[in-house]
Amino acid sequence: MDLLTVEHITKRFTGHTALDDVSLSIPQGAIYGLLGPNGAGKSTLIRIINRITLPDSGRVLFNGHPVTQNDVYHMGYLPEERGLYKKMKVGEQAIFFARLRGLSKQEATRRLKEWFVRFGIEEWWNKKVEDLSKGMAQKVQFITTVLHEPRLLIFDEPFSGFDPINANLLKEEILRLRDKGATVIFSTHNMASVEEICDHITLINRSKNILSGNVEEIRRRHGQNIFTLSYRGDQTALRTALAPQCRILDCSEEEAAQLRTLTFQINGEEELQRIIATANDTVVLRGVNEHIPSMNDIFIRAVNGTL
Repeated sequence: MDLLTVEHITKRFTGHTALDDVSLSIPQGAIYGLLGPNGAGKSTLIRIINRITLPDSGRVLFNGHPVTQNDVYHMGYLPEERGLYKKMKVGEQAIFFARLRGLSKQEATRRLKEWFVRFGIEEWWNKKVEDLSKGMAQKVQFITTVLHEPRLLIFDEPFSGFDPINANLLKEEILRLRDKGATVIFSTHNMASVEEICDHITLINRSKNILSGNVEEIRRRHGQNIFTLSYRGDQTALRTALAPQCRILDCSEEEAAQLRTLTFQINGEEELQRIIATANDTVVLRGVNEHIPSMNDIFIRAVNGTL
């Protein structure tokens, strides 16, 4: 079941089309990556989902009905443009944001204390926001975004400015929230994060949705039929035997394993069994691995129009 559906959204500003007939569907309980180069229209789409701005045409459905202001209370949004009131104390400000989301002061304090301990920032409760580092401030804003346990979480570049340890902490928390039933959208340029945690993605480029689907299905669908054989035996004999059947891309030796490798490209998978049989008759075959393209490769090819 889809929690959020975007249907034919178009949004224009003076002299610029930010979104052009964009549609996508986000399943309940999924982590959904919203990808695209700067200026592609991602942030505009996020603002439309949150009802910060309205589309010129099209509609957004939340749980099967057109999204309303009341539905926004079931969302948590962490924008790329962060902002906290510098002169307030950290705990005081976190409670303020929690109260805006409908939590009582007592319940907000209880939940916040648990989150502060989990993120290792409990000692900052009574310190001023202006004393926080950028990473600490981002942790506080992440906590206030998820504290009211919304059904839909939207993060715009959530890993920006985090060191690898804290970025990994954030990834683990996003996965935990997904496992508890939340649906997550996040906009990012970090393709490694997409492969690690996203179930589905949409790639927006020049205001259009140019690619959508399950991450693993997309990676396999856009593979280029490149494989590597690992073997022991005569390299020249193997090259000679395979040359009429495929395009040989590379040959090398793995000294530590005392294995040789040969990388080749074929036109279709129906040729693979024949090549494996030929290799098996020529050398001692130890393995065959397919080269699955990374999301970074697919992103670059799609944006450049070479996918």
